[in-house]
Amino acid sequence: MTRELLENAEDGAPPPAGEVVSTARTEYRSILGALYSEGYYGGTVSVLVDGREATDLSLVAPPSAVRTVVIVVDPGPQFRFSQADVTPLAPETELPEGYAAGEIARSGPIQGAARAGVASWRSKGHAKARLADETITADHRSARLASDLQIEPGPQLRFGPLVVSGNNRVRTERIIAIAGLPEGEVYDPEELDDAAERLRRTGAFSAITLTDAEDIGPNGTLPIEAAVGEEKRRRLGAGVEVSSTEGIGVTAYWMHRNLFGGAENLRFDLEIENISAPDDNGVDYTLSATFRRPATPFTDFDLLSFAEIKREDEPGYLSETVGVGTGFVYFVNNKLEVSTAIAYRASQVEDAFGEREFQMLTFPSYAVYDTRDNELDPTRGIFVRGDVTPFAGLVDIDSGALLEADARAYLGFGEDRNIVAAGRVQLGSLFGPDIDEAPPDFLFFAGGGGSVRGQPYQSLGTGEIDGTIVGGRSYVALSAELRAYVRGPLGVVGFVDAGYIGAEEFYDGSGEWISGAGLGVRYDTGFGPIRVDVATPVDGGPDDADAVQIYIGIGQAF
Repeated sequence: MTRELLENAEDGAPPPAGEVVSTARTEYRSILGALYSEGYYGGTVSVLVDGREATDLSLVAPPSAVRTVVIVVDPGPQFRFSQADVTPLAPETELPEGYAAGEIARSGPIQGAARAGVASWRSKGHAKARLADETITADHRSARLASDLQIEPGPQLRFGPLVVSGNNRVRTERIIAIAGLPEGEVYDPEELDDAAERLRRTGAFSAITLTDAEDIGPNGTLPIEAAVGEEKRRRLGAGVEVSSTEGIGVTAYWMHRNLFGGAENLRFDLEIENISAPDDNGVDYTLSATFRRPATPFTDFDLLSFAEIKREDEPGYLSETVGVGTGFVYFVNNKLEVSTAIAYRASQVEDAFGEREFQMLTFPSYAVYDTRDNELDPTRGIFVRGDVTPFAGLVDIDSGALLEADARAYLGFGEDRNIVAAGRVQLGSLFGPDIDEAPPDFLFFAGGGGSVRGQPYQSLGTGEIDGTIVGGRSYVALSAELRAYVRGPLGVVGFVDAGYIGAEEFYDGSGEWISGAGLGVRYDTGFGPIRVDVATPVDGGPDDADAVQIYIGIGQAF
């Protein structure tokens, strides 16, 4: 194989001769590496700079000019393994495919076998396992390669103390408690990954590195060194969404990442929605506060306390609500978390059934399973959330339960997954009180950006009383999108949504459906796409609905 190589500079002038010689000399190593990766160990490589080998030219006194660089490669025969050993092997070690006698002797499986041999011993507690020796012998007459890798497992060790450095405001004992490293138990590298993730999800640290200490401690223990960098204690953020039917929505938050020196998180959120919305949809306000304390009372548990003041002026009701509660969040693993709490909730409402007051104890619980690769612009994975909120009526309401579910799936196509098929299913049910006895914000409505784009906001319920829409006790919403980035950061989207509201506790088909569809554009900003969707009603909905609805925000619709 012969290839001429001489890159021109952007201005059309040839690059400096010294730069060409330096680049040419590096070609030997890169080409040999490519040959070895495919099992060619007897090849020859010649890099000729104006007819002379690049290795014979001086980098100190290179030629005054270079006209041509020619690379000549003779790969030679492809080698196969005559021997492919790793000893000793820990039980249940899985070596990479291709590392076996008779297979093509690619360099990748050799490196993979060494890594697998060491990693397997480390997973059994031998933290100091290492590749002690490797003997690679090539027989050029038979084109055979013998590979013999020797692993030194070292002793089985137990976790020693966690030694923390780099922290300034977060107390060392709290970092140790949050990391939850099982001191005294047999060493396991997965425990290091779990400890780093626990520290990471507090949000208090900008950098986290956990490494084995160089020296083994007393009684077969191995100290672990944790180097951390702390985030700024305070953060302020805001966002805006615009809809032709729901008006302008503004969100803002203020957060303190380390309130008492134990990586506690205090966050205040303000949401103002439906600004400049149609006359039957007033402005909504929500002010909430959330306090989290990690590793309380146990590792992988967060203590969660919250309070909320909310005013909702919706097409079907006016509600003023206060609530306060406390509970725990349990992180089962990096993809699954569950939570349960107890809360007091009081509300005053005005709807089609008059003015009423409700008080109740609620027991909100949820489970979230999330494998998405990107929260704002996912291209693969699933997201499933289920909420169960049993409640005990205290004033003017029977006991019951509110159930909600949200499931999303994403499938990307193409080399860079530039085309994504996305689907979403939402379900809701209210058990216990009848419609005329339930808080209206516990009932369900359909229409608008969160359910059925193209239909007016909360335009579907179970009917109207004196011109006021009434919600339902069962809810189904279906959404499908096909997304494609067509040129750089610019993308297009086609979508269809449908929603159902019924008076029954769980879907039985006796209610009504509405649907909408449309097109959208996306512009990827790097931190999330800017979203513009234009939708129109397809089936159902009010007769006087606008033919076109527009939605603008940041991040995908779901």
